[in-house]
Amino acid sequence: MTKENIAREIENGQAVLGIEFGSTRIKAVLIDSEKNPVAQGGFTWENSLADGIWTYSLDEIHGGIVSAYSELKKDVLEKYGVKLSNLKALGISAMMHGYLAFDRENNLLVPFRTWRNTITGGASKKLTELFNYPCPERWSISHYYQAILNNEAHVPQVDFFTTLAGYAHFMLTGKKVLGVGDASGMFPIDAETGDYDKSMAGKFDSLVEGKGSAKKLLELLPKAIPAGTDAGKLTKEGALWLDPTGELAEGILCAPPEGDAGTGMVATNAVAPRTGNISAGTSVFAMVVLEKALSKAYPGIIDIVTTPDGKPTAMVHVNTCTAEYNKWVELIGEAARLLGAEFSMGKLYDTILGCAKDGAKDCGGVYTVNYISGESVTDFCEGRPMVVRSQDSKLNLANFMRSQIYSAVATLRLGMDVLFAENVKIDSMTGHGGYFKTEGVGLETMAAAMHTPVSAMETAGEGGPWGMALLASYTADSKGKNLGDWLETEVFAGAQKKTVKPDAADVAGFDRWLEGYKSALKAERTAVENLK
Repeated sequence: MTKENIAREIENGQAVLGIEFGSTRIKAVLIDSEKNPVAQGGFTWENSLADGIWTYSLDEIHGGIVSAYSELKKDVLEKYGVKLSNLKALGISAMMHGYLAFDRENNLLVPFRTWRNTITGGASKKLTELFNYPCPERWSISHYYQAILNNEAHVPQVDFFTTLAGYAHFMLTGKKVLGVGDASGMFPIDAETGDYDKSMAGKFDSLVEGKGSAKKLLELLPKAIPAGTDAGKLTKEGALWLDPTGELAEGILCAPPEGDAGTGMVATNAVAPRTGNISAGTSVFAMVVLEKALSKAYPGIIDIVTTPDGKPTAMVHVNTCTAEYNKWVELIGEAARLLGAEFSMGKLYDTILGCAKDGAKDCGGVYTVNYISGESVTDFCEGRPMVVRSQDSKLNLANFMRSQIYSAVATLRLGMDVLFAENVKIDSMTGHGGYFKTEGVGLETMAAAMHTPVSAMETAGEGGPWGMALLASYTADSKGKNLGDWLETEVFAGAQKKTVKPDAADVAGFDRWLEGYKSALKAERTAVENLK
């Protein structure tokens, strides 16, 4: 599409917006009628550890989305010479899970508890046993039940709780709804009805009778709705919440708010059975849409969530992926600048991460553990990033960075081994996120770690916010198709992608390194116990 045509679509309110709250970036992506990204904006932020809780404040949430949208407007004006004032549709997504609890006056009762917290082990274990269904520590229901177990003062006042995407959507529309994919990270979804499992909800109500809120559980949760459903219109107050300049029109159609798992599936065209995707950035998760149920529950290792249109999906979620090696790249860059070097951040990352290609296949006896926080897959409630190496290790930059790249996906592989043992069939696996950006590194390492071919599309760098924009576009005009068919015909029909098959030497090297990594986890556990 020409620049002039894009400008005309934006002026006529035909562009579609997706905004995603990531762990370190809030990103806004505007797409045209051909579903191509035409403008973007962003805001960098970071969660904080307050009184032992990983959190973002409501002011940070609001300020961040305003800044991201403002940057998007500026990008539109600079590229196309027009103002962004109306849209065909918009949608909000965010990192899944967590706990935002409100009273009857919509006041936040306790600071937002994010997915990164590993403080709900007791609740998670009890609920998993009660339901005979995995209820991970990150899930909203685990946070709520743990608060009940802890006799927290706010519990009797809870009138409603939701996720970050659900909160932002509520501020925009006044609607307490949630896309079924994000809802599946709050409470188990019944595969037959596509709604919260009523039997499990009844068991929970019996469990907490007289202890929690006066409301029944299903009255506390946002309504779960599938992709393509009208999830409300942008209110006058909502338009000002997003764009305080008053230039954004009210009445814009809003898509069901989704989690980053769902937008990752959409961005990689992985919503059909036997398809899978890997989203690798600050955190990393892999999802495979299931043909049939697993033989049993795997608490702490495998989550069962859904696609945005409600299909059961197995997910392995790991809290830390690129966050730790980002710190090392920045540290190396700081040293280089002290020596007088000048370079862009892109050049720094490509050079330092790229040197991993020259490292030994097994990293020469160098092992890194990247646990910034706890990891449920390996049963850690806290993390201590560390480097371990044998006495005769070959410590050089290439081996060190290759170990960092391996470490970013090692725990993911340990979780995926469960699915491989279950003989889960995967026809295609597509990756997106920052981990895949460095040429010759991310795709190749992931293919070796998963011993499965992995692809990346040209749009891989757009990731979640683009996936959310696609879901908003689907809400506005599904053409009567189910989500999978719509994506196949309307978005990915001519998509270009690169596929890397696992190299035998890389697979063998990663597997050798992984055995040493398992031993390094013993040192990690000792460090957690002793370095308080």
